Amino acid sequence: MDTPHSRTPASRRTVLTAAGAAVASLALGTSAASAMTRRRPLPDLLSQLTPAQRVGQRIVYSYPGLTPPDSLLSAISAGEAAGVIFFGENISDADQIASAVSRLKEANESSPVKAPLLLMTDQEGGQVRRLPGAPELSEKQVGEASDPEAAAQDAGTGAGRNLAGVGMNVNLSPVLDVYREPGDFADAHQRSYGTDPDEVGTLGGAFVTAQQDTGVAATAKHFPGLGAATAEENTDLGPVTLRQSLDELRDVDEAPYRAALDAHVKLVMLSWAVYPALDAAHPAGLSSKIIQQELRGRLGFTGVTITDALEAKALSSSYTTERRAVLAAGAGMDLLLCSARDVSQGRAAASGLTAALADGTLPGAPFDTAAKRVAALRAALT
Repeated sequence: MDTPHSRTPASRRTVLTAAGAAVASLALGTSAASAMTRRRPLPDLLSQLTPAQRVGQRIVYSYPGLTPPDSLLSAISAGEAAGVIFFGENISDADQIASAVSRLKEANESSPVKAPLLLMTDQEGGQVRRLPGAPELSEKQVGEASDPEAAAQDAGTGAGRNLAGVGMNVNLSPVLDVYREPGDFADAHQRSYGTDPDEVGTLGGAFVTAQQDTGVAATAKHFPGLGAATAEENTDLGPVTLRQSLDELRDVDEAPYRAALDAHVKLVMLSWAVYPALDAAHPAGLSSKIIQQELRGRLGFTGVTITDALEAKALSSSYTTERRAVLAAGAGMDLLLCSARDVSQGRAAASGLTAALADGTLPGAPFDTAAKRVAALRAALT
């Protein structure tokens, strides 16, 4: 998710309120859930899902080529997938990807889990676009426009309409990284609005609001920020440690997220870099300190967290897919992005979660709380 060629709301207050109702819809279908809410307080109905369906609510799949494989369609039909991410290799033109999306939605119609799939891609603008068309300006070009806020709004509207036009409902954008030097990691592919955290926050918030007004959920990334990374520091390719002070992290890198949260951004993607000022032992996406204390506790985010690419080389090569999935879920990641264009990766992640739930490595209550957040997001989309 870090480079153009890598594997790459309801208000925040209402997300958790809606979550219980969304889970009821997941388990029973909307009409049955509505009838239950009239009779008694809404129960936790995740227990009515099979183990495979329960863990499937946390998995985003990917696939190779232009045609969704039968193995993915089967997982969706069985209610064992939360969503699908699309890459350039999955898209030849708008008609083709719209047809592929339709096939996925048809499979989902027969699923016992009654909720829209999360159908997502990286449509940032400029060099990082999986679909042809809007937004054509990169984030850097938006930041340099004569009226940057209007340009950000246009980009958000364009991205949302473009994705909605082919049936997608989630964009893994905007990037809120605040770059430091020209040509460094965030600037190299023009994926940052600029070096001023206030400006980045204003433009990111404008993008989020405009896009979500089209019905497509936005994702702020890569928390707590990759703006201090040099051109050679790419978490897709290897471990990255960013050694800003705690004050710099919070005043510069995290600052734009306040504007995104004020705009009710529905998802936040965590980075795979290590931030010793916050947690010297774990990458952000495997750090309960960063996810639970910094993002949720200090900043107050109550929406859905999503990993960057689960196969990223920033994570230890000794970690299997199963282990990565369990560590991420245990730290507080709601959605696991299995983006290696291989359905078996998603199956392996699900297998790891199933085993960890069975042996108690992953406690059931927080696991289901995360599933409820995902359920609320799915229920809010089409």
